[in-house]
Amino acid sequence: MTKPISYADAGVSIDNANMALAKIREYARSTFNERTLTEIGSFGGMFSGAFPGMAEPILVASADGVGTKLKIAFETGVHGTVGADLVNHCVNDILVQGARPLFFLDYFATGKLDPDVTAAVVEGMARACRENGCVLLGGETAEMPDFYPPGEYDLAGFIVGVVDKKNVIDGKSVKPGDVVLGIPSTGLQTNGYSLARKLFFEVGGYKVDSYVEDLGTTVGEALLATHSSFLPQIGPLLDSAGGKSRGGEDAGRPSGIIKGIAHITGGGFLENIPRILPEGVAVEINRGSWPEPPIFGMMQRLGNVSDSEMFRTFNMGIGMVVICSSEVHNDLAAKIPGCFVIGNTKAGNASVSILGNQG
Repeated sequence: MTKPISYADAGVSIDNANMALAKIREYARSTFNERTLTEIGSFGGMFSGAFPGMAEPILVASADGVGTKLKIAFETGVHGTVGADLVNHCVNDILVQGARPLFFLDYFATGKLDPDVTAAVVEGMARACRENGCVLLGGETAEMPDFYPPGEYDLAGFIVGVVDKKNVIDGKSVKPGDVVLGIPSTGLQTNGYSLARKLFFEVGGYKVDSYVEDLGTTVGEALLATHSSFLPQIGPLLDSAGGKSRGGEDAGRPSGIIKGIAHITGGGFLENIPRILPEGVAVEINRGSWPEPPIFGMMQRLGNVSDSEMFRTFNMGIGMVVICSSEVHNDLAAKIPGCFVIGNTKAGNASVSILGNQG
């Protein structure tokens, strides 16, 4: 008699999935608020869409991943930070348009489900959701035998936020003569890791547990530095970001305190800042106007990487760029803890030049 074949024989453990779900449910519940209308495990997550305090609520959505930073998590066995990286990255991506996060969903896929690893990742997501006032509304945990190498997984996130139309930040009012502020990052955030891993591990011969005096930590710990959310610094200013501070023809336009925001992610300065520049405006960044964390100089020396490549790949120590008028920049800078004046706008064709570059 032929032995019956089960789903487990094909490499998928429903028991492990149920164990993981039990842990996930606990973490997700810790993020719920009065607008959360369903439990974890429903086919779809339900969230109240009533915005009585907004005249014209605009939903802003984004999706992203952590990239090859996951490889560092696999090698170190530290899985509690990449979940927070993912949430914070997504929060920042909608923050640039003035939106506050409402809810977040994740996609976690692996070849063989390890409930403890899954729980560590989700715990990081839940922690970041709580810190950002965001509900972890649901997600998908997929066990896919033979699809991923043993011990590895993939991770993606999806976020929805809201902003009142009058407070949308879109960069349209940016003009020559404006000032560029930079908010410091904590390390590489979630971008440039394919090059970083090549520089440290192939070129430099380091291991994840190699201690580096210049970094004051191990390579693995430096590369796993959590991607910060900039909502704490920018959030209190969002309601004054639109055109409410001016009358006349500017009334109702996004021409108040904050004119434009750029999240410095994949593509660095050179690719991200132009995304918010109107036609006829360019940006000059003054290298040296902020302290670059030593990890960037170390990588540049290891691979003899050009300045232009560094600024196109990495954030160079600036996680978020804010553009405002010269008249208010001192006041705004005083309201954003730790920021630096790093450049200005000029007439040009939606491009970025780095002054002080060496090649």
